[in-house]
Amino acid sequence: MHRYREIARDLTVQIADGAFDATGMLPAEAQLAVTYEVSRGTVRNALVLMARQGAIAPRRGSGWLVRTTGLSQRFSEMRSFAQWARSRGMEPGGRVVEQRRRAATAHEVRRFRGGHGIGDVLEVVRLRMLNGRVVMLERTAYPSWIAPLVEDLSPEEPSVVGALEERGVRMVHGEHTIDAIAAPSEDARLLDVRRSSPLLRVNRVSYAADGRAIEAGDDRYLPDVMSFQVQSSLQGMSLTRQTG
Repeated sequence: MHRYREIARDLTVQIADGAFDATGMLPAEAQLAVTYEVSRGTVRNALVLMARQGAIAPRRGSGWLVRTTGLSQRFSEMRSFAQWARSRGMEPGGRVVEQRRRAATAHEVRRFRGGHGIGDVLEVVRLRMLNGRVVMLERTAYPSWIAPLVEDLSPEEPSVVGALEERGVRMVHGEHTIDAIAAPSEDARLLDVRRSSPLLRVNRVSYAADGRAIEAGDDRYLPDVMSFQVQSSLQGMSLTRQTG
């Protein structure tokens, strides 16, 4: 990884950890150059990268303003990454990096509850973005009954859920499991992080009203930009997604 990318990643983590007030400023470029023992040009490249990712913004004559704020999503809204992002004033993005038909694994058959219409699956590997910044790697398997609809979508479709709903397929039930993993080599390459970097993983399965499985996904989030929060009470429990 280039040095300026390492600096950008470190500063972004510090922002997520609350090292800088959400309405405050980053240290001056000259001070950052001393801190990281690099040239001011290297620091500027890191800050420009962070600005493109939406974490900071230039303020004329006074440096760089921290823009990152905590955002959350109700568990009932987790079905659509893009719809959640737009509801918070962010622009979602997506880019397919691989797509192929293959036989369903035994694990996928179990996740799909062994229902009809599975057959071969369409596996799609997609990078997901917020305001142009990559925040998640998504691997999704679609059973054969839904695969043709997904294959017709643009590789840069920002909302697969929304596109499927426009075609008459609506997700009414979902199951989610959350854990943490160390980034394997391929994930590290696609997310531009070091191998074994921590990632938040969400395994999910979504179903249509008639009980058929629509998708089984494995989403891997950068932990410095996304977190999940569980809230519980006597009346029940809710789960929220947050960007930091």
